[in-house]
Amino acid sequence: MTHSSRQRGVFAAAAAVVALALSGCAPSAAGGSDEAGAPAELEKVRFGYIADFNGASIAAIAEDQGLWEKHGIDVETPVFTNGPLQIQALGTNDLDFGYIGPGAMWLPASGQAKVAAINALGNADRVIAQPGITSIEDLKGKKVAVPEGTSGDMILTMALKDAGMTMDDVEKVAMDPATVVAAFSAGQVDAAGIWYPLIDTIQQQVPELEILAENEDFADQVAFPSAFVASPAFVEENPELTKQVIAVIREAIDFRVENMDEAIELTATMTKLKPEDLAAEAANAKYLTSAELTELTEDGTVTTWLTSLNEYFVSAGKLESPTDPTEYYLGDQFVEAGK
Repeated sequence: MTHSSRQRGVFAAAAAVVALALSGCAPSAAGGSDEAGAPAELEKVRFGYIADFNGASIAAIAEDQGLWEKHGIDVETPVFTNGPLQIQALGTNDLDFGYIGPGAMWLPASGQAKVAAINALGNADRVIAQPGITSIEDLKGKKVAVPEGTSGDMILTMALKDAGMTMDDVEKVAMDPATVVAAFSAGQVDAAGIWYPLIDTIQQQVPELEILAENEDFADQVAFPSAFVASPAFVEENPELTKQVIAVIREAIDFRVENMDEAIELTATMTKLKPEDLAAEAANAKYLTSAELTELTEDGTVTTWLTSLNEYFVSAGKLESPTDPTEYYLGDQFVEAGK
């Protein structure tokens, strides 16, 4: 390179930095630009979601607010119908991060995933029944639909146990969530373990359905946290990138708390669902700020939530020897990503 060429390069770089400063768009520390002001290469991440408010709102907010790029990430966001499928995809290296409800939390507890961040505390799960079935005891011998390994499965198991029954007392039919909606609406099953907003959809066809159990019935026994999970191999091989993804989640969590109506609209656009249905789902969950989740992580509350879930999964026969939550919850990384 000639001397004059080098000079032009230096002047061009300097001009770029000045232009960025004047426009208020200085390079981000997370990797948006390199030291010369040139765009840095974004790190690719595959981040799964479920097409409902709890499962999709963080991805929708992050996309709209440019949070992925801000933190140096080139994201791909495949959609899934449930949490266990995402855990499976993590294990086959077809996904890096995903979203699960509380019913699938036994999978991280069995060592198949890391919990990167808590999403929300859920209260959207119900055991519903056809008109005329008014108690859990009435389900004995009845056909009950449930998405296997989800919070619908969990609420059904807990309700049966509370009534002195087990899953052996009913005819359990494993279905994906959309099939549960269709089967219940058509009267092909007597009951279901399912959640809002899918219950709203069912109620349009079966307005007199019965609600036999809900999360609040068991609030003194266990919390129902949904969470973002990560591939253990990805976390081990990419500690800094893991922290960048958690930083995105933290910012999106705060945006959601501060701008719930906008978050609902953004999620509706992403999922092509009705805003009013997502609003009904959002009304059945508790959303915490990243600062609150940091405090609950540091004082051990999150570990207590996960420990109580471990105990439930043992009692339900899902696990024999669950991993301690301190081994699969990335609490230190979550706190560090907020500094």
